Amino acid sequence: YARVMDLAGYRNTLSRDRDTLIKLNLSWTKYFPSCSSQPWQVDGVIGKMLTDGFSRNRLIPIENKTVVTNPREGCRNNRWEPVLQKHGLTFQPLTEVDWQVYRFKSPLLKLNEIFPEGIQIPAIYPSRQILHLPTVKTHGHAVMTGAVKNSFGGLLREVRHYAHKYMHEVLVDLLYMQRELHPAIFTVMDGTVAGDGAGPRTMIPRVKNLLLAAADSVAIDAIAARLMGFDPLSIPFLRMAH
Repeated sequence: YARVMDLAGYRNTLSRDRDTLIKLNLSWTKYFPSCSSQPWQVDGVIGKMLTDGFSRNRLIPIENKTVVTNPREGCRNNRWEPVLQKHGLTFQPLTEVDWQVYRFKSPLLKLNEIFPEGIQIPAIYPSRQILHLPTVKTHGHAVMTGAVKNSFGGLLREVRHYAHKYMHEVLVDLLYMQRELHPAIFTVMDGTVAGDGAGPRTMIPRVKNLLLAAADSVAIDAIAARLMGFDPLSIPFLRMAH
């Protein structure tokens, strides 16, 4: 993990002088290979950042709930908890922070229409850089899920399943939103075991031994899509984002 982060030049993107939201990926409260951020992924990334002088007081591991996940149970079952404890970090469920309506200036494609009363986001998001920790896997609504889709779970409340009908337009909206909110965005994606089939939960695990890292969310998702056998430009959100 240290090597792939250095190869991708993560220090050129993430600054030690800013707070870093570490956006974990919890697709299921249960552990299943490739389903959620892997414990060795969390360990490798955080260990590297601490070695490079990032302050543990400025690293904020976060994740939200869905209609099928509980973030605190998921943190335990996916073995993030002992990893975070080892590094002196505290898990912050987004269910336990304040949320606020944020008026985005970007020309959003669908979310203003879906949430006409205003889009609520976690109050801890604006002006903090973010590090996404997705896995290489397929997704029933988005074809594949990675860096772009990982923001879905943090930027929208648990009612975000209303956005599934317009999934691809919403994923482009999330790129606009992140560009307004975060001074820097980086992704480290685990493909040691990739998820094939009925993603993002009950998949066929495929041992691939791949690690990906990038400052460009669309590029890393396009590469992951290609590695899974898809033409990236055949996936609507990647085509629109490109």
